[in-house]
This record gives sequence, structure tokens and C-alpha cells, in this order.
Amino acid sequence: MKTDDRFDELAASLVGFYRTWAVHLGIELGLFERIRAAGSDGIAPDELASAASCVPGPLAAWVLAAHAAELVDFDGDRVRLDPAVATVLLDADRPEYLGGQFLYTVTASMDHDVLADFLRTGRTMAERPPRYHRAIERLTAQDIAVFFEEALAVLPDLVVELSAGGDVLDLHCGGGRWLIAVARRFPTTRLVGVEFEPDSVARALRNADVAGLADRVRIEAREVEAIAYEAAFDLAYFQYALHQVMDPPAALAAAHRALRPGGRLLVLTWCLPSTPADYRSAHGELMAGTQLDELFQGTGLLTREAAVGAFRAAGLPEPDVLELPSGATLFHHRSGG
Repeated sequence: MKTDDRFDELAASLVGFYRTWAVHLGIELGLFERIRAAGSDGIAPDELASAASCVPGPLAAWVLAAHAAELVDFDGDRVRLDPAVATVLLDADRPEYLGGQFLYTVTASMDHDVLADFLRTGRTMAERPPRYHRAIERLTAQDIAVFFEEALAVLPDLVVELSAGGDVLDLHCGGGRWLIAVARRFPTTRLVGVEFEPDSVARALRNADVAGLADRVRIEAREVEAIAYEAAFDLAYFQYALHQVMDPPAALAAAHRALRPGGRLLVLTWCLPSTPADYRSAHGELMAGTQLDELFQGTGLLTREAAVGAFRAAGLPEPDVLELPSGATLFHHRSGG
């Protein structure tokens, strides 16, 4: 690539940095939601500032930044939001949703003031602050959409089974959002979430209570590998979680023991590329950046091969590996199958 072309490419990365912050602010402050609610008539910047309880001057600067980034349209009088942008940034029930990804990326970067020290010393960050765990919860809204729109599409028998009721176990359940979504979609299921991070446990309990589902969604505060269930569940599920446990094979073995004969073990995750060539894509670049942050906190994303190897190390047969349209990967194993 010529120097001028490389310059343009790297300059675009600088622009992308500011665009990411514009997106983060637009979601966090509810600006995009208010602009969308205004419809085709749009909304004046001063009105937007008042509605969002923001100061007009800085808010006007955000409008110009968002307009420059083609996130909103501003004609000098009214601000409008393109429906496609609204879908990608705001509609958490769609597999195309990226709003949580922007919130997570900005929030994670707030801890990166010591990232250079990690590269020099290898010392990981022992504990991320609660803001990080809250961002993860919002990030996984996309994973929940992928589960319902894509994973269930390739496992139609699972829809039948869940519709008939059953016992469901969510391992490393975070704020419990997937459990709540399943409880609402399949009202005769009974669900248990296991989570070891205290802030996430508190949020999961609160979320289940607010949703009016505390009688069907139980949260247990413990390490995933420490569960002692035997033949108690019809589905055990890891959602972007297997790579975050200390011992993935032990966690898979514990999950398998918790299944009744014929029960399913599912791992929905976003895999690390397997070869250097695979990194030369938008997906590969995103995964590479995410992996650096994961290693910084003492965890690490898995390649497809490493995930399958974890099943083997757990003493389980190799799972079915199902590639989903969004780029996520679903690993599926059936007990006794």
C-alpha cells in the first residue's frame, strides 16, 4: 500500500475514535432515542438539550460531531436520525444491534491507562470496576438477540422443548438478561443463573425482581466450576462466558453433569480467528482488540479449535460447531446423544 493510502487509512482510525465517543454519548444520554422520537420533523439542538437535561453549548458541539460522522443529519436547524442508524444503535432485539458494543468499548478503554504497563510486566488488572460489568450486561443484548434469531433457527427442536417447559441453567449469567428473556418467551420454563461477580449477582437479582420473575428465575452466587448439580437440567448455557471462567474444561464437565439424559449443552460465543490471515477483516480486527482487553484482565477469547479442545479435555465428545450469520459460533452437545 502506498504511503498516501496508508495515511488515509490510519487517519480514518483517528476519526473513528471520535465517532465512537459520539455514539457512546448519544446512547448514554438518550440523545439518539429523543431524535428518533421526533420523527421526520426532527428536533432543534436547544430542544434536544432541554429534553436530555444537557447544556446547550456542549450539546450543540455533539450535534455537529455526530453530523460530521454521519450519525445524524443536521440542516442547521433540525436534527434527524436515519432509521438504519437507529436500528443498529438502538434496537437491542436485533442481531445487527451494535449499541452495546460501543458502550462496552468506551467503558473498557477507561481502564486502559495502565495497559502499557501490562505489556511491559504482564501484570493483569485484578478486578474491573462495576461500570465495566454494567457495560458487559448491555453488550450482551446483541448476544441475546443472536440466540433468539439465529441459534434457535438452527435448533428448531430446542424451541419445541423450551415451549413445553423444562429446567434451564445459565452459567456465568452476568446481569441475568438472557434468563429474563427466556422466561418471557417460554413461560413454563424454570431457570437458574450462576454468577460469581458480586456486582453482577446484585444486578441479576434486581433485574429478575423488577421483571416480576423472581419466582421463576433463581440466581446463585458461586463459581461456575463449583456447581454440584446432577441430572437436574434440560439445558445448560454459556453465553459469551466460557472464556471468562478460570477452568473451561472443568466448567464444561460440571455443566454436563448437571444435564438430564438428552439435555443440551450450548456455548454461544465470538471466536478468536484461527490464523493470521483471518485477522485481516473487520471481524478479525475487532476480535484482536477485544482479546487484548481480555488478556489485560486475566481472561482470553478462544479460537474454535481451542473451544472444541476444551470439550475434549472435559471428557466430552466433540460438539457440533454451528456458524451463525452474525459471525457468532454456537457449540452444541447433547447428553447421551
